Amino acid sequence: MTSEAHLSALETKHHRLEDEISGEMHRPSPDQVRLTSLKREKLRIKEEITRLQD
Repeated sequence: MTSEAHLSALETKHHRLEDEISGEMHRPSPDQVRLTSLKREKLRIKEEITRLQD
């Protein structure tokens, strides 16, 4: 996989996680454990995106 393709895949996953986090937060009773897990994964991906762009 080229670095451009890998970066694109990470950005897609990052946006998907944003949508999942938003959906979970708008539930009547959000699952805090799931939210924390999603946010950590989103941050990990964001850090990798930043590292690849540098």
